Amino acid sequence: MSNLNIIILWKDVSMYLSGKEPKKRSCWFTEYLEVVKSTQTMNEEELRRVSENYDAVYFHPNTYRCAKLAVGATLQLVDSVMSGKVRNGMALVRPPGHHSQRNAANGFCVFNNVAIAAQYAKRRYGLQRILIVDWDVHHGQGIQYVFEEDPSVLYYSWHRYEHQQFWPLLRESDYDAVGQGKGKGFNLNVPWNKVGMGNSDYLAAFFHVLLPVAFEFVPELILVSSGYDSGIGDPEGQMNATPECFAHLTHFLMQLANGRLCAVLEGGYHLKSLSESVCMTVKTLLRDPLPQISGEMAPCLSAVESIQNVRAAHKPYWKCLMYEEATPLHDLSTKSQQMMEAELIQTSTHPTAEQAVGTTSSDEAIKTDRFLESHMKNILFPVPPVKTAAAIVSKAHAHLLPISVQVEMEMNAQELKTLVSGFDAELVKEEKALLSLQNVVAVLDKILKKKVCNGIAESSVASVSTTFALKRCFDFGLQRVLCIVVGDMDLELNLDDGKILLMNICQKQQTEKTNSKYHISLNWKEDFERNNFFCAVLGFILPVAYSYQPDLMIIVIGPNSSLGVNGISLLTCLLQGLATSRILVVIQDTEIKLVQSVAKALSGVSTPDFGAYVPASQENVLEIKRLRDQLQQEWKMLRCSVRDWMSGS
Repeated sequence: MSNLNIIILWKDVSMYLSGKEPKKRSCWFTEYLEVVKSTQTMNEEELRRVSENYDAVYFHPNTYRCAKLAVGATLQLVDSVMSGKVRNGMALVRPPGHHSQRNAANGFCVFNNVAIAAQYAKRRYGLQRILIVDWDVHHGQGIQYVFEEDPSVLYYSWHRYEHQQFWPLLRESDYDAVGQGKGKGFNLNVPWNKVGMGNSDYLAAFFHVLLPVAFEFVPELILVSSGYDSGIGDPEGQMNATPECFAHLTHFLMQLANGRLCAVLEGGYHLKSLSESVCMTVKTLLRDPLPQISGEMAPCLSAVESIQNVRAAHKPYWKCLMYEEATPLHDLSTKSQQMMEAELIQTSTHPTAEQAVGTTSSDEAIKTDRFLESHMKNILFPVPPVKTAAAIVSKAHAHLLPISVQVEMEMNAQELKTLVSGFDAELVKEEKALLSLQNVVAVLDKILKKKVCNGIAESSVASVSTTFALKRCFDFGLQRVLCIVVGDMDLELNLDDGKILLMNICQKQQTEKTNSKYHISLNWKEDFERNNFFCAVLGFILPVAYSYQPDLMIIVIGPNSSLGVNGISLLTCLLQGLATSRILVVIQDTEIKLVQSVAKALSGVSTPDFGAYVPASQENVLEIKRLRDQLQQEWKMLRCSVRDWMSGS
């Protein structure tokens, strides 16, 4: 960094001290800063004495320089994202920052990189809403302290807590620390009261807590305290989330703030787990298709307890939760066990630097290394050369699509007829049906042959095209296809074997049809001015889809669609985490604005406009609750309360 940049940097650092007593706080920081600067010339004994003044901090003569560069790199990333130079990015920095406080180093952290970045972004770019997501396994109490009275920053942290028996041993790390003063409701803590939390637990916390609140908050920038000690094999966290989980979490966050996201490295003490998780995060930021997420999709009871408590604590502050039946739990399943174990197992101190990388036995570390080596080979796959293909009726509209979208040409007529006659010989005689099927086959076959990731096909007979497409998928050996129909459409399908999960989103209640595991009808009444579909996607569709884990998805936009462009774009974007992003969107009654928005969503050239957020009506919320009650035993990611968990067990 240049000297000028360093001067600007420390002016911005001082701004992060603003509060009720700015002069006093500034004095505190100045004294602390001088202490850190003085460590550059200290000998080993002096460094040891200074380190002992703080909790779990180990100074070195190069600490000040490294900590300064860590803050500088974080601010440069914010500048690059906010100026439009890049869409997103990751700062791979050390030391981490989220434990550091205004006047004290803490927990390996010297300066609070992310907190400083948030204050910097607010001052330099005039931002009024910033979301900080902290997925490190430790509570980032330093960030919480800075912003707990500030409604312009929404801070979300999940962390190993174990009823206050795990470092940093703070009562304010629990779910009921919601913020103070004007900041009430803007501090979300999800305390993990047991080890072993895995992919489904993390996803459930996103679906049922973070994402509904975040979309309502409408952030202008996302800052991620990216700690990977919450991943598998880490000796600190002792959690089981595999690296691809962080790809899915990143994907969801990229749908907010027009994709402006800055990830900043925090903890992580198992090198293989750390490196693979960082790699997964970066690949997602580059908009590579996501690998299938592994493991059973069913959150554990303790995770559901924490989720219910957070929802109950924040119900007074967020419209997305106002109709939810969420009450706080005090008799937790892990509490008595934790109290007994507390006397036997010491988890109340942050480890030394040596312990942080050495508490796991060598046998366990080797076992985790071998698992990750095999696991990553199993889930990674070659990225298709083309992201999105489109087959549209009016080639004159092709120039309106994003330039990266590949427009498909007409198929060989005889080849098409041979293909269609094997499905239904009568269709060969219908020119209109043939044209529609040609569009579907042209895109679908490239998806199935892994030449493109996803695509759009216009079809004047969407029901026939969809039935044909499903058969084609099974001809290619696929085992599970999620088919979401938006609008009025009857499909004659065999749903008994579980190869198809059919979800129909319609305006009218289909009373003659009973919901079953593989045939779900969602009656939805849209707000035509604003987007009220967030509740349905986050609270129902995504949990069911992740529980099912399809090999491919077909989204069909039929006649009398119950959703507008914004709702369909939201659905398309959020579902791309599944099926290695293999999605075919079939559109009937084409309007070019819809085709353009879906093409944007699929190709990732930009984040589509989802429209102004509006909470779902009580009627719509009750519809989600009705379906959740019916289906949570079959699709366990729907569980967000202990009552749900017990009734679905």
